[in-house]
Amino acid sequence: MATSTSDRTPDPGASPRPPRSERIAGTALWAGLGVVSTLLGMAAAHLVAAVTTPSSSPVLAVGSQVIDLTPTPMKEWAIRQFGTADKIILVGSVVLVVLVLAGVAGVLARRRLALGAGLLVALVALAAAAAVVQGSVTELLPSLVAAVTGVASLWWLHAKASGTSAAEPRQHREAGTGASRRGVLVAAGALAAAAAVLGGAGRFITGLRSGNVDIALPDPASPADPFPQGLESQVEGITPLRIDNADFYRVDTRLDTPVIDQDSWTLTIDGDVEREITLTFDDLLEMDLIERDITMTCVSNSVGGEFVGGARWLGVRLTDLLDMAGVGDTADQIYSTDFDGMTISTPLDLATDGRDAMIAIGMNGEALPRAHGFPARMIVPGLYGFISATKWITRITLTTYAEKSAYWTDRDWATDAPIKVSTRIDTPNALEELPAGENVVGGVAWAQQKGGVDKVQVRIDGGAWQDAEMGPSVNNDYWRQWFYRWDASEGGHTVAARAISGDGTTQTPARAMPFPEGASGIQELRVTVT
Repeated sequence: MATSTSDRTPDPGASPRPPRSERIAGTALWAGLGVVSTLLGMAAAHLVAAVTTPSSSPVLAVGSQVIDLTPTPMKEWAIRQFGTADKIILVGSVVLVVLVLAGVAGVLARRRLALGAGLLVALVALAAAAAVVQGSVTELLPSLVAAVTGVASLWWLHAKASGTSAAEPRQHREAGTGASRRGVLVAAGALAAAAAVLGGAGRFITGLRSGNVDIALPDPASPADPFPQGLESQVEGITPLRIDNADFYRVDTRLDTPVIDQDSWTLTIDGDVEREITLTFDDLLEMDLIERDITMTCVSNSVGGEFVGGARWLGVRLTDLLDMAGVGDTADQIYSTDFDGMTISTPLDLATDGRDAMIAIGMNGEALPRAHGFPARMIVPGLYGFISATKWITRITLTTYAEKSAYWTDRDWATDAPIKVSTRIDTPNALEELPAGENVVGGVAWAQQKGGVDKVQVRIDGGAWQDAEMGPSVNNDYWRQWFYRWDASEGGHTVAARAISGDGTTQTPARAMPFPEGASGIQELRVTVT
């Protein structure tokens, strides 16, 4: 029998279903409550981390763990695509995922508070686990603060949103409409403001603590030669011969800037040595210091990339320290460790073959910036940083590659990685439009441990290689500026450059990616002349 119209008539006592737009608004409101609660928890945790251990901030702890777990090809892709902004993008991605899940937690709390609070606790538990993996159990405090603050905020907002008058229609109470919605929005706004204040305070404190240290460094026993005037005042767009500390590239696995007290810092040399020694920062200051101009290069630097720079370094010669400990007969590796357990392995024979390897404490006439390794870091000229440039170093262990495997070795990077002869074109830029007539092509080239850069040659449209004019030569471990005067005709053109070292090595045209032992190839770019 067909159902009559009266049979389908809603129960007059039942509450009508709210309009779709109102249901969506209610869901969005509850999602927003979850996000605000999480933001307050994250801000409170960041403030606690700022005054204890910055790296224990939940977002940074998770981000650091993501870095460790990311496959090498994906890391290299991120560096190629985003350059020095890769870490900012990583942190932003972690925050975005957390806030999406926080919104889900808010929606779940609408139905049952325990479900939403449980999801927030699960998120914090992941951050706490990451903090323990990256550091120690003592670094759990910021995560605990995030959990308590986030859940308490969600509970309070839930009470505000649900505790409306019993006389108010049920659908209005669930959707958070009318006077209830206004009250909830005011409460959520207050918590959001509190999150902004706490987060800002955390950033301010972190900035104060991570500021560079002003230390009077002693004069070197072996000073560098007088530094020449570079071409930057003559060739527009060319890289300065010496890079300022603030502009020097930074590539490492950390998302924070470590804050280490030089008064409590020590450097221990152990392993296959005649005697284990431990040195303080003051001990290093009292030793004979060397000053050298050295170009550093990251293995992640692609052809024509930005992860290379020249600076003046001050430190203790590495062989002086090793002689104090007395290296044994079996060691073939310097296994260095930073304050947080990061390890790098350096071939012992290369570090002690006469090059100016050092434990540096100064950079460009100042104490090392915190971002570049304060209180001390290792520098071995001619080797890519991943096997030579341990920052925030605290231990040097003489051992063998068979006995110990360092961070990058475990990820299948090369163990012996000399820096390759290379050239970078600084000006003009790729796809730039140039006026017809004389234009200048210029850049920098480096050939550490290859007799330095002897000459640079430029090729236009695949023609013959032409010698460029060279800037001053600082030393064989330092890069060199160059420029080429080009009489350009109208149309599209390709410009390429290559270096030839002092020992006759010509930069190879063979293309290679940075993994596993550094990039190679010739940089070639296209421009338009009008």
